[in-house]
Amino acid sequence: MANKSKENNSDKLGLDKGIGILGGTFDPIHLAHTRSAQAVANELDLQKVLLIPAHIPPHKISPDLVPHASAEQRAAMVEIVCEDSTLFTCDQRELKRSGHSYTVDTLNELKQQYPNQPLYFIIGMDSLMSFTHWHRYQEILSLCHLVVNTRPNYPVERLNDETKALLNNHQTTDMTELMQHESGKIYFVHKCFFDISSTHIRQELVQKQSCNHQLLPSISEFINKNNLYR
Repeated sequence: MANKSKENNSDKLGLDKGIGILGGTFDPIHLAHTRSAQAVANELDLQKVLLIPAHIPPHKISPDLVPHASAEQRAAMVEIVCEDSTLFTCDQRELKRSGHSYTVDTLNELKQQYPNQPLYFIIGMDSLMSFTHWHRYQEILSLCHLVVNTRPNYPVERLNDETKALLNNHQTTDMTELMQHESGKIYFVHKCFFDISSTHIRQELVQKQSCNHQLLPSISEFINKNNLYR
């Protein structure tokens, strides 16, 4: 339940509950995606998290890094996850957009759709390390807050000078301060790292190993039914 200070701060801005955003290839979507997003929602008191499958991720230009499942199959898996959740909603706008999926374009559209709701864009520490190379990254921070999930193998000390300067200008560790702003803050959530990766899942499936401990049963069933990642 939101505390009174959160409610009062939101009232001052005329803002409704914030919306979490988790984008990715989701090839396939796994428990680390959903559990980390749930943890963020719990910490920030979010009632909705949009799961946005990417069409052509701009950073995945190598042939061996492009999605293995089709856009339709990846979206179907995300929809399956959302069917049994009151928190998650599948947003397919990037799949319907031609060309690359740029985060700034998606956020501009979402800001028009939800003008009174702060947007919390969830990324991992690995993505923060390259954030200053993202397309129009300065504009991204004018549209949302960045919510960063830390990872053991990506210490803050490894950040480049440009990213360290970005943190100096935008980072907050104060939840109250975060809630007082509509956008522009970078917030590190409490540790909620889950050591699961889509790459490793695909590799294990190729070797006919079970990934049931890393996937929802319904996702495992979909993968087997469609003979994916074999």
